[in-house]
Amino acid sequence: MAIELTVGPVAHGGWCVARHDGRVVFVRHALPGERVMAEITEETSRFLRADAVEILEASADRVVPPCPFAGPGRCGGCDWQHASLDAQRRLKADVVAEQLRRLAGVDWKGVVEEVPGAPDGLGWRTRVQFAVDRDGTAGLRRHRSHDIEPIDACLIAHPDVENVGVEVMNWRNASSVEVIASGTGDQAVVIAPKPRRTVAVPDLDTSVAVFVDEGRGRTRVVHGRRHLVERVGERDFQVTGSGFWQVHPGAAATLLDAVLEFAAPRPGEWALDLYCGVGLFAAGLAEAVGPEGAVFGVESEPTAVRDAERNLRDLPWARFARGRVEDALDRFDIERADLVVVDPPRAGLGRDVVDRLTTLEATRIVYVSCDPATLARDLARFAERGYPLADLRAFDAFPMTHHVECLALLVSEQVRE
Repeated sequence: MAIELTVGPVAHGGWCVARHDGRVVFVRHALPGERVMAEITEETSRFLRADAVEILEASADRVVPPCPFAGPGRCGGCDWQHASLDAQRRLKADVVAEQLRRLAGVDWKGVVEEVPGAPDGLGWRTRVQFAVDRDGTAGLRRHRSHDIEPIDACLIAHPDVENVGVEVMNWRNASSVEVIASGTGDQAVVIAPKPRRTVAVPDLDTSVAVFVDEGRGRTRVVHGRRHLVERVGERDFQVTGSGFWQVHPGAAATLLDAVLEFAAPRPGEWALDLYCGVGLFAAGLAEAVGPEGAVFGVESEPTAVRDAERNLRDLPWARFARGRVEDALDRFDIERADLVVVDPPRAGLGRDVVDRLTTLEATRIVYVSCDPATLARDLARFAERGYPLADLRAFDAFPMTHHVECLALLVSEQVRE
């Protein structure tokens, strides 16, 4: 059923908000201020979801989507291809501000900053996971659907990802194929087979490493090295298999610089890097605190811990432990720290971790977040526990999508006094 809507403000998740017969409608492929015809895609007792299928009155921010697979009912990987880049960043800033105001009571009037490396918002994604249909064709999932949109190219994928040619090969018996391109030129394909099936790997360039995802964090090397190498500044970082690394080619360096600016580590200080991955932030912290200081990193993924230990082997005052943050701090009797950096997954920290961190009496906590809603929720709890927000920056590390990377600085009220 199609309905006519006057589109209101942006909402978190790539939607705009409208109303129809007194009910809230979350509508995609629209922009604030537009008048559109929208097709209802989902109905609940509280709200409707819809796709704008005809634009009756267009916003000045509207552009023609560069990708032919973007649009209602098509690929769900991008949310804002129909908006100019400047408009996308304003929309993301509006979302961050609304989440902070509503969930944390914070009035933020910042901007979303461009991340160097993708001036047109395309060709940036260095890690792309393709879904595979029953015939072995690789594609991307449609929005809020398990259906697969076959594509011949992804415009936000990095050229080194596209050069592998996954979309034109057959991957029968695979459930997904992830393609990774590192900043140093390494390329890898990670294949997840369907249960009890074997995938016949197509012919790939011999320089492309091939891994099979065996589940539960285990990967088997079929061809090439087990790891890729990323470089930030003068330091190389080994990343095993499909281990975590920022997907925008400029994000790791940008975020490291911003973290160090907020954290302001000093020689001799004791720093924690929680959810530390392969040691990106720990490296910067360790270089700043020096051998008279110490850095302790915690990460739940065992291969990432091994990578971090190798990546920082020249900085022996940086140590790492495997475990969940809430368990590891108690297990290693961590009772205090001068500063703390946290980079949790999208779910955020949660009440228990926030409460535990505030017992460490750190003067400052730097929080890296890829979800403004869970960030705002945690910031409210930190403020209750004596760590109000002192500063916040936001970065457009995911152009064309609704995702945004935020960096928050929390300073102990005792320091402010």
